[in-house]
Amino acid sequence: MTSSARRAIGLDIGGTKIAGAVVDEQGTVLAELVEPTPEKSDAEAVRAVLLDLIDRLRAAHPEVVTIGVGAAGLVEWPVGRMLWAPNNAYRNWPVRAQLEQATLLPVVVDNDANVAALAESRLGEPYPNMVLVTVGTGIGGGLVFDGAIYRGPTGMGAELGHIVLNPDGPRCGCGNHGCFEAYASGTALTRMGRDAATDDPGGLIARLGAEQGEVTGQTVATAAEQGDEVATALFARLGRWLGVGIASLANIFEVDAVVVGGGLVETGDLLLAPARAAAREFAYAPGARGVAPVVPAAFGGDAGKIGAALLALDHV
Repeated sequence: MTSSARRAIGLDIGGTKIAGAVVDEQGTVLAELVEPTPEKSDAEAVRAVLLDLIDRLRAAHPEVVTIGVGAAGLVEWPVGRMLWAPNNAYRNWPVRAQLEQATLLPVVVDNDANVAALAESRLGEPYPNMVLVTVGTGIGGGLVFDGAIYRGPTGMGAELGHIVLNPDGPRCGCGNHGCFEAYASGTALTRMGRDAATDDPGGLIARLGAEQGEVTGQTVATAAEQGDEVATALFARLGRWLGVGIASLANIFEVDAVVVGGGLVETGDLLLAPARAAAREFAYAPGARGVAPVVPAAFGGDAGKIGAALLALDHV
């Protein structure tokens, strides 16, 4: 098998879904599957989903030579042990060792935003120095400097979603208060939407939530797409906080771009327009340093599984 024919399985473990794909070295997705993250998202439950996805993908593509996993939370590098995650129940989980034993293939495990950043930097626009901010259930962050992932000495650096924007702010899933994630994630949008529904039980957000069984971030997005002023205002607030966090990161790092990925970026300018405005407003010395462009991810929600596969192929 030539190197150009090598293929890997990339797995992306998120707070609400687990995605898997067979990917080649050019980042082409040849097959993909998605399953919901188990409600009891501990190691045993999530491992069962991973092994099922792997079995199904290998049955269709037996030529796969390696497996890469991107997982939300703290990953010990290069051991591949999931130490902790704010929105999943797994703790001290030896993912790499267990999957290698079960599949007899080499496995690489890294933080989900790190691998997404690798995909964006390598296959998207030429951004050798970039920050990736993924806006989903939580906020993930990935740093790429000179074309390589920065993860710190043991893999626990670049927890960008947990910079503190306001210590008196809402409680975050990590246990602290006022984190970037607590203000600008899908979870934050859900919280704001539920507050809005309580304040206005006859409003569109409340009515849609009643039809769907509960108010979620998607409820707010649907209402905003229908022109609801309250929902649009919530996105403006969410986007502004996103821009504040982005400005803070861009002020620390000199980067070619800040790339925004994750599920919420699919709302486009509803989220990105206020984010860009705030990033400009809070940029340090913009006349001298310029303002790093804030751009949507080229691969959207696919970046995690593609990047996980590419990282695995790098290490075969």
